[in-house]
Order: sequence, then C-alpha cells, then structure tokens
Amino acid sequence: MYRTPIILDTDPGIDDAVAIAAALFSPEIDVKLITTVAGNVSVEKTTRNGLQLLDFWQKDIPLARGASMPLIRPPRDAANVHGESGMGGYTFADTQRQPLAKPAFQAIYDCLSASEEPITLITIGPLTNIALLLSQYPDCKKRIKRLVMMGGSAGRGNLTPNAEFNIGIDPEAAARVFESGLEIVMCGLDVTHQAVLSPDFLAQLPARNRTGKMFHSLFSHYRSGSLATGLHMHDLCTIAWLVKPSLFRAHDCFVAVETQGLLTSGTTVVDIDCYLGRPANARVLLDIDVPAFQQWFSGMLDLMP
Repeated sequence: MYRTPIILDTDPGIDDAVAIAAALFSPEIDVKLITTVAGNVSVEKTTRNGLQLLDFWQKDIPLARGASMPLIRPPRDAANVHGESGMGGYTFADTQRQPLAKPAFQAIYDCLSASEEPITLITIGPLTNIALLLSQYPDCKKRIKRLVMMGGSAGRGNLTPNAEFNIGIDPEAAARVFESGLEIVMCGLDVTHQAVLSPDFLAQLPARNRTGKMFHSLFSHYRSGSLATGLHMHDLCTIAWLVKPSLFRAHDCFVAVETQGLLTSGTTVVDIDCYLGRPANARVLLDIDVPAFQQWFSGMLDLMP
C-alpha cells in the first residue's frame, strides 16, 4: 500500500494527541517528522508533550522544536482548555528523548530536501513555523505537495467572535501561508465543531486498549465539550480528510486573513460566493459525515496498542 509522506506540525494539546496517534498508526500515512510550536501551551511544554507521546507509543520519529511565540505578537495559550501542562489528566513517564538540534523550520526544509517526492504538511497549531519556512526558504514550495491545516472558520470563531484559535494566535503567519500559492485544505470550525465523539463512544474507550484508556484520562480534563455531551476532535479532521476525504463536503474559494482589524484580527475571510472576484486559493471543508467519522476513528483505535 502506498503511504502518503507527511510532516506534522503541532502544539500538543489533547486533541493534537489524538491526531498524532491517527497519523502514526494509519496504514496510509508515513510520518517523516514532527515539529512543535507554541499554541495550546508554551513550546517547551508542547515539545515535552510530543516527546512523551512518541515514548508512549514507542515510535522512532524525529521531532524538532519550533517557534516559541508568534511572528510579531505576544504569546497567548489555551491552558484553560487543555490544562496547564497541555495534556492534563494523564501522567506520562519521564522521557529521555531530545528534540533535534535544529529549529523546526530548518528541520522541515531538510526533510523536504531529502525526500524523493513532495511531502504533505499537516498543521494543527498556529502557522508560525510554516511562515518562517516560507520566508527563509521560498524555493521549498515545489517540494510541498499540499498543506492540510486545522484552522480558520467560514463563520464564527472560538478565540474571538470571528477568529479561530490557530489563526488568531498568529494572523500574520497565517496570512503568509494563504498568500503563498501552496495547495491548501482548510479544516476549520465549520467541520471540526461537528466532528464530535459521542458520550457512548467515549465511555467505552478505557476498555478498548492502552491508548483508549490514556485518551479517556485526557478527555476527562478536556474543555472542548465534555464526556457527558461529547467532545470536539478538531485536529483529527486533518488526518481524516487525508485518508478519507469522502467524509467531507468541500468548496474551493478565496480565503484571506484579516491582520489589521481592531475587532476582527485573525478572521479568515472565506469568500464562498465569490464577492471579491479573486481566484480560489484553498479548499474549505464545510460539512462532515459525523457517524462515518466516528466509525473511521473507531477502526483507527483498533490499530493502536
């Protein structure tokens, strides 16, 4: 079976942990590199969390530490959603693993350069590392097959009334990415707010396997929904689209990122009806088959230890 080579840029994060697991154990995916960025918590914590997850699953994947703050803005986090550690609720063993001795943007470029085929970038945190990559190595774009991001919204936000967290944390970085000419798939809040694991599904996780038990412990401290009402799997949608795009309904359109507005900074302006007359620069996911999504993830969980 052909396996799509990917680089996964992440800020673990509870739902990041689920997306990382799906990427690591999907038969259709070959994870070449993981990079971390400040977002849900500080980059020191996201890097530690990433290394601990690799230890938990005994996966020998290189990991590089990335940007500690947005391009020009002060850092903000989502510890109120993910806990102070970023993965509250489960005690991971201390790890002796270390990140690569190079920054994330350099590690991404080196990985792209060493690959015999273009690589897909999966981004499930703020886009700071990718903006740095594009500014330092603009020639790298021909080595990137596409960029699949969790970020943005065609409607309301979850950081401000209009801005989604990953875009709103570093709007300048996001603007550079949308202006880059890369093929972009945007998995925004329009689908990720629908991508809910039901209470019945969540309740049986501890009996499934070691990973299910760990997820259940994390989920008990996750504030994007609840175990009683269901939990939003925002970041997991990127992996689901990559391996099973038929789960989603998408629309190709022009997307811009607002960076100047006093009240609207970080908003993704998604021109579904082509009012601006600009050519499409992103495939925007707008709807998802929720029962099929949950069924797909249940099958993925069976592949995990």
